Amino acid sequence: MAPPDLKRGPSTQTAYFDIYGPEARAEAILKTPEVHTTLSLQDIQGLVTWVFGDGVMPPWIFIKNKPLISKVVLLYMPGLDAALFMSQSHLLRTLRECCGNPRAVMAVSSVADSSQTIEALLTCKHKRKRQDFSQANSDNEASGAPNSRQNWGQIMEEATTSFRSQRETIGTNRTIGRSGTSFSGTTEPPFPVTYYTLTNRALQDNGYPIEVAGFVSTRHAPPGSTSYKMLALDCEMCYTSEGLELTRVTLVDKEGKVVLDKLVKPSRAIIDYNTRYSGITGEMMATVTTTIQDIQEEFLNLVSRETVLVGHSLESDFLALKVIHNLVIDTALLYKHPRGTHFKPALRMIAKKFLNKEIQQSENGHNSIEDARAAMDLALLKIWNGPAFGSPPCVPHQKLVSLLSDHGRRCSLIDQKEVLQRYAIGSCNAILSLSDDDALSKAIKEVKNEHADFVWTQFCEINSYYENQIRNAQTLNAQAAEMIALTTCSDRLSKSTKKTFGHEVSSELQAILQHMDKRVRDLFTALPTNGLLIISTGHGDTATVKRLRDVLRQKLETKISRQKLMMTLENLQADAEIGLGWFCVKH
Repeated sequence: MAPPDLKRGPSTQTAYFDIYGPEARAEAILKTPEVHTTLSLQDIQGLVTWVFGDGVMPPWIFIKNKPLISKVVLLYMPGLDAALFMSQSHLLRTLRECCGNPRAVMAVSSVADSSQTIEALLTCKHKRKRQDFSQANSDNEASGAPNSRQNWGQIMEEATTSFRSQRETIGTNRTIGRSGTSFSGTTEPPFPVTYYTLTNRALQDNGYPIEVAGFVSTRHAPPGSTSYKMLALDCEMCYTSEGLELTRVTLVDKEGKVVLDKLVKPSRAIIDYNTRYSGITGEMMATVTTTIQDIQEEFLNLVSRETVLVGHSLESDFLALKVIHNLVIDTALLYKHPRGTHFKPALRMIAKKFLNKEIQQSENGHNSIEDARAAMDLALLKIWNGPAFGSPPCVPHQKLVSLLSDHGRRCSLIDQKEVLQRYAIGSCNAILSLSDDDALSKAIKEVKNEHADFVWTQFCEINSYYENQIRNAQTLNAQAAEMIALTTCSDRLSKSTKKTFGHEVSSELQAILQHMDKRVRDLFTALPTNGLLIISTGHGDTATVKRLRDVLRQKLETKISRQKLMMTLENLQADAEIGLGWFCVKH
């Protein structure tokens, strides 16, 4: 093993000449990807920890002569997605000439902002030492808690089996339906039902209607009323000229009994029954006369402001029903997606995992009664077993700069104040930048600094441009109209023509792309020999995606039809979810 003083800085390069030879060079060799595969932000972070930490060798890239890597620069450029890069590659010569072909990188989500992407890049799972695990397991064994040697799936299965047996004798163990939500008898839930309802902030963050003109709000239950305390809701929708409209409403109680199940006639003619998902057909709707006003009145007679409504992503159901209600248990948030909090699990997946139920399997579409019952059972399962049920053991996280520092690497972060406050810890060199040009100037200085092994900076001008654009309603309408026109034209083109079909960008954005390309060239030129440059764009135009979602959710006035806006949103979301990554070594 090399002595400690040979592990860092320029001396590393000299120390390895005896093995590799004086002309040896490090090299980043991307392996041929499988069809339709993308990298993740964790893959990019994993490359950094592999080169400078104790990470695992990534399967998608080979770093030849890895010990010769003298410096790693991680550059974050949000807003540049694959579609924009391909259509404007003539303005981005540096990326093509110096950095080669990019790899597709999946964004956190189509509505992710820069803070979420930076979190994914600069925070990593902490590898605990063996003795830490041993101590933790001993503590868990003493307390009766599950430890890392136990099969977590078996633990959840035992809880689920217990829940099923409780359901069989549910009448003697707790009260059901109209008499209340609390468990009775000798066993009480670990936390009250209201512990699991969404906060006002969570309702707002997840798109639930709060104050919308034309919507009806649930009312307080009159004294002595028999309104239900807990119900599960599921709605089905079909497409009309106004977009998705309500066509079926289902409510079930805690026993799974159907309280309400009615078809609803939309205000406009149906143009797509959406049968694959809604289960609605033309024959079913032929004689329906119930209007949304009729069903709202029935709904309000059953659901009071004190009723806990359970469902999966109920914001879409509330928007279709045009109802405002603030006491909600959302199973899409109650159970966590294995990829993290920025994703929501599918109802069929968690029903299979925790209830051992196969739902949404019919070729005739979804069944709203089946979905509502599954959501109710999932909520009761969580309530009965406590908040930790269904969650794997917590994996501790560590700041990337802290991990690198533990391995003798000196780090410099060049970014805005908020980023530095959150991620520049310990001995990390925190450098404030006020603009992209300022970030470049300071990054070049750190790249040339022999005492900095890892350098992070951000060029955010593209993303800032998008954020400024959405503040102008006229600009947003023009952008949506342009996307609709281009989509229509693209649909008429042959496959061979589509490959070269790009979308127009403003002269302002073109200038921004040219400036950014020059900054990348200047940064790459400043790199020392065997310096590794990693560029991640994170995501595309998520700002416009979020703005269009708000327009559709709040039913804001626009000159473009709702149906065309939804089509535009789908295209923009698909583009925004695919970022890019470049990986190159300076020779």
